[in-house]
Amino acid sequence: MKSSKKGGLIVLFVLAMSIFGYSQYASASQIGVSISSSELLSENEESSFYNIELKFQNPSVLILSAGETEFYVISKDEIIGIGQLEPFTLQPLDSSNVKGTFQTYSNSDGKTNSVKITGETKYDVLFASINVPFVYYPTEEQAREFIHES
Repeated sequence: MKSSKKGGLIVLFVLAMSIFGYSQYASASQIGVSISSSELLSENEESSFYNIELKFQNPSVLILSAGETEFYVISKDEIIGIGQLEPFTLQPLDSSNVKGTFQTYSNSDGKTNSVKITGETKYDVLFASINVPFVYYPTEEQAREFIHES
């Protein structure tokens, strides 16, 4: 009987850990992203270069470590810029400001309507890695400020 109790406890433990793991994966996939700041460094006829800071909010109880993250600035289903974020760590139920750089390419009409920022971050969690996509839709005003258009 003792071995069946041990077996039952092991199964119960594995089941509980699986449910916890899935719930934290679901939480981690809901990471929030917003623009903290952007600064125009230089520009020429073909492109503009910026420093950027994005704020990531971690809704899970896991510490999430991420390596360098590539992201895209998209307008009207066309990539108008590409950027790179520095490696960072998100503490449980907390937020972190992450610095990076990005470059935008000259836009044919010069307008910023319907801009989105998207990318995929690979987080290392305990003994596994998870890829979590992120999408952020700034308002028109934020988009103009973000890529410094008038």
